[in-house]
Amino acid sequence: MIDLHTHSTASDGSFSPRDLVLHARSEDISVLALTDHDTVTGIDEASAAAREVGMVFLAGIELDIEWKPGECHLLGLGLKEIHPSLTDMITRLQDGRLERNRQIIQKMQEAGIDIDLERVSALAGGETVGRPHFAQFLVESKAVKNRQQAFDRYLAKDRPFFLDRKSIQLDEGIAAIKACGGVPVLAHPLSLYLSWGALPAVMEDFRDRGVMGLEAWHPAARIVDAERLEALASSLGMFVTAGSDFHGAARPDRKIGRTSGRRKIEDRYYFGALEAILKG
Repeated sequence: MIDLHTHSTASDGSFSPRDLVLHARSEDISVLALTDHDTVTGIDEASAAAREVGMVFLAGIELDIEWKPGECHLLGLGLKEIHPSLTDMITRLQDGRLERNRQIIQKMQEAGIDIDLERVSALAGGETVGRPHFAQFLVESKAVKNRQQAFDRYLAKDRPFFLDRKSIQLDEGIAAIKACGGVPVLAHPLSLYLSWGALPAVMEDFRDRGVMGLEAWHPAARIVDAERLEALASSLGMFVTAGSDFHGAARPDRKIGRTSGRRKIEDRYYFGALEAILKG
């Protein structure tokens, strides 16, 4: 089995980069990509752990791309070096995330919740603060019963404490990933909130602008939709990837090495990405 979409405590996962690798190995994962949101700080630790256990490791990232009305996330797989263009982009994104966190806290305080950034940062253990940490705070303060309820009531899109993250333009993200020697892959395409009739033209445009792969297989997609996305990628000459979008305890419904319909992620989804990485 493989997994080309996972997260660690460097962004909003619950496993440290090293523990993520060890967990993946215990689940018989042979190829793992770490794709934390808007950061590469976990790559060195995960890479070292992968060498220790004899696992193939792909350095990666997941970038938040400007898009309405849904969400557009761009995976960068197989980063060979961290180019200054990506570093500068990450700094801007992290600054935007910090400002968003401050605004979320202000919203929660105005709603009568006793909260401050220091207390939420403690829950993050020094890592980047994200919505899962706000959800955990709401659980521990007994405002909700569990994290899922925290998202459903307060933190999901269009809920009272939701704020959009600072995003980047698609072309800038593609250029930064390629400057690092990586390959750009559109993550969970259904999150674009496009109709099936509109999706092919948008995917063709993305391909022409430099997106090389399509994450057709994702836990949020039904098997029939994943198969349809794979056929679309094939018709456009894009390679197909598959991932679990694993976050650990932050998303207990997602299991490492498993994708749509809880299917095991087959090795074949690695080879298209590998070919593109080697060509790069």
